[in-house]
Amino acid sequence: MFITTTNRIEFEKKTVTKMVGFYCKKRHRPEDGLCPDCASLLEYSHKRLDKCVYQNDKPTCSKCTIHCYKPGMRQQIRDVMRYSQPRMLIRQPHLVILHAIEGFLNKFNKKHKKKGKESPPNVS
Repeated sequence: MFITTTNRIEFEKKTVTKMVGFYCKKRHRPEDGLCPDCASLLEYSHKRLDKCVYQNDKPTCSKCTIHCYKPGMRQQIRDVMRYSQPRMLIRQPHLVILHAIEGFLNKFNKKHKKKGKESPPNVS
């Protein structure tokens, strides 16, 4: 981990909250907060992050070997990310830059580890 070593999960929650907020505001135009569908998606993503077996050693979701979202929710979060990521570069550049650095360092560190399949940590 690089900058977010203390709590990767909280960083991910903050990022997904911003992304869902951008998406909902422009696509669904709720009067206040999030529409029910986006609020449900955000709650679901936070629960999945809380249950992540990797916790603070978590890779970016696109690079993760475990797909923990249900197919319908996975498609919804993909739509949110496709819409929000380019806009976050303008509105929240620090989050995008940190996310890119984390992804690069995860890729770099994995190349320098011993070859072989990496398995998730044991969870009791």
